Amino acid sequence: MRRAILAVIAGLIGFVPLAAQAPPRASSAEAATVRRFEAIRNDPLALRAFLREMPKGGDLHNHLSGSIYAESFLRWAAEDNLCLIAETMTIAAGPCDAAAGRPPMATLFQNSGLYNRAIDAMSMRNWDRSRNGHDHFFDAFARFNAASSRRTGDMVAEVTSRAAGEHVSYLELMVSLSAAAAAQFSSRLDPIAGPSPDFARVHERLLSAGFVDAAKKEATARLDGVAARQRELLKCGAAQADAGCGVTVRYIAPVTRASAPEVVFAQLVAGFELASGADPRVVGVNLLQPEDDPVALRDFRLHMSMIDFLHGRYPRVPITLHAGELTEGLVPPEALRFHVRESLDRGHASRIGHATALFSEADPYALLREMAARNVLVEVALSSGENILGVTGKRHPLHAFLKHGVPVALVTDDMGVSRSTHTGEFVKAVEEHGLDYLTLKRLVRNSIEHAFADTATRARLESELEAAQAAFERRHVAARSKS
Repeated sequence: MRRAILAVIAGLIGFVPLAAQAPPRASSAEAATVRRFEAIRNDPLALRAFLREMPKGGDLHNHLSGSIYAESFLRWAAEDNLCLIAETMTIAAGPCDAAAGRPPMATLFQNSGLYNRAIDAMSMRNWDRSRNGHDHFFDAFARFNAASSRRTGDMVAEVTSRAAGEHVSYLELMVSLSAAAAAQFSSRLDPIAGPSPDFARVHERLLSAGFVDAAKKEATARLDGVAARQRELLKCGAAQADAGCGVTVRYIAPVTRASAPEVVFAQLVAGFELASGADPRVVGVNLLQPEDDPVALRDFRLHMSMIDFLHGRYPRVPITLHAGELTEGLVPPEALRFHVRESLDRGHASRIGHATALFSEADPYALLREMAARNVLVEVALSSGENILGVTGKRHPLHAFLKHGVPVALVTDDMGVSRSTHTGEFVKAVEEHGLDYLTLKRLVRNSIEHAFADTATRARLESELEAAQAAFERRHVAARSKS
């Protein structure tokens, strides 16, 4: 009710002061923590230590393969007897031939120069800022994909362990779940074309052909294998279990928007089916791949029509969409004017990833007011916005979201490629955007309140977060009394 009242006020006066988003009366522990934060906010080392220990709630926008540091891919590739194509710094299957420029990956561990060149090529570490950050970022994925295909469980173990170490309690991971079934069954469909495709007919053909059972079987087998491998690596259930075992993980079914329309539709059907209760670990749907890809641009409205149709068939499935991950000059001006708006109106998104180009949309202030009134959360990824789009500081709309009462959560996006961390995103929010402790605390709570987990899980996470925040703040009272 309080949030709804604030949203109405936002629509009437155009903004909600940040103070209005914080609890009306701070506890003595919270007040002491605020004072501590203000005392160290300009001390980079103390600030990072403070934010590392701060409970951070959930990471709602996390591409699993992009969240892995290149060092892990290099190690796994060596263990799996893969090769390095030295010319492009790309991991590939054998046979290896060092003389032909395809040395075994194991040799990188005796060649520090080659090892470091590979890390730089597979991430934004040491990238040449005079060159195109957008292309370097997205090209990195092709360079390490061969090492990731058999290591999903290892990757989940890595990201959950890291999350626990940074006091993140919940992850929503984007990872391919039914790609093989979608590719197989979509190849039997007639091309989806024309101004008004008959989605009902295509949907019925997929259902009658047994696609849903095949997609569910593939996804369930993959997630079962991932869970078993994660538990094995983290020793879950044992006395020496890694803290990552306690991180709650849910999955967002991804859809490759640069694929042929028939593939996109099949992947969407699989995602909606999985997230409608077929597997409780799958809680939502999203469109992946660069928004500026020529196919993604060409088919943007077609994709929104697909989602609009499927939302009518599966109205309870949560939807989060990458939208507005663009900037002026990257695409023609026309493409900047409607992606966020249509993702809300026809894509039925309750969360938007990035929205960096929101002020290039038609009537951006009306759009902000509507997002506040509809309680649509923006998943803000500061590092990838800088790396991919070159958007930093006042050019980023973070303050506008906050000013107009739009819910925000900080997310990592692709922390391995960005060479970032959960803590690093919070540091950026303070150092580059001036956020205070109470605003950060509100953003953390948003990350759980807007999670797609089921009601009981979300209630548990909210209770655990409240207890963790209270314990964190009590430590600052104790520290102050000793000083």
